[in-house]
Amino acid sequence: MDCMVKVFQKVGMEELLLDVPFVCKSWYEATLNPKCWQNLIFPENFFAFRDRVRKECQKEVSITSFMKSMVNRSSRCATTLMLPHCCTEEALEYAAKHCPALRDFGLHGYLSHNNARLIPKMIKNWKNLEVLRLRRAHYIEEIVQQICVHCNNFYQLMLPRSYIWDDVAYTIVSCLPKIKHLFLKGGTIERRNLVMILQRCKELVKLDVRDCFLFDESDDVILELASHIPSFSCQGSTDIDNREDREVQIGLCQCDAGLMYWNEDVPFDWNFIN
Repeated sequence: MDCMVKVFQKVGMEELLLDVPFVCKSWYEATLNPKCWQNLIFPENFFAFRDRVRKECQKEVSITSFMKSMVNRSSRCATTLMLPHCCTEEALEYAAKHCPALRDFGLHGYLSHNNARLIPKMIKNWKNLEVLRLRRAHYIEEIVQQICVHCNNFYQLMLPRSYIWDDVAYTIVSCLPKIKHLFLKGGTIERRNLVMILQRCKELVKLDVRDCFLFDESDDVILELASHIPSFSCQGSTDIDNREDREVQIGLCQCDAGLMYWNEDVPFDWNFIN
């Protein structure tokens, strides 16, 4: 049974819920073990997943009640939680209270302002948090400040497609000076802020700033400052010389309209630098 549980820990949520239990009795019993549900990674295409659940169960299931039921399967043992963008406020708060062992938290999509404001309040429940994955930097200053206070083992921050303005960069270097992994791919970051991060986060092992705007991939100063980082990647990053174009790019980052050249409907690859 222990071997079976270890195998099922690597199975996706949809298969673990709707396929594996129906193979045989022993497999069904194995899926009842909370250890099978340590990695609560909701599918990015959540609505298709929920539609299949409705079809299989032949009953209506609300987003909140369904997400609560998945969290309950872990019996407070979940170490990874990846939520869909449609996650409700109630489901977020429930997850925060019932996943105290969490080490890795993230969101597939862009959370609304109202729901994003809850995340800083949730951090105190996750003393073991090591990794945070967010696709927009709403309330990131407050979040990072709470991580600094409550999460001693934190080492990886992922903020793809985000605008890293002055205050955000300063908060990162002030509160997380020993951060090991920083992922800002596809974002908009002023050159001076990237320079500040490189100068003050001396223990970086991985830094991904590919396909970013407002600094150039061939900038000699940046390349020299990053030369000590074992895994540094900045391919595809480009500066914008025209002032009006720069303001447009920053404006797009600051609003909920999405970033220039990025399609929010395209799933994001959360894999870090190889």
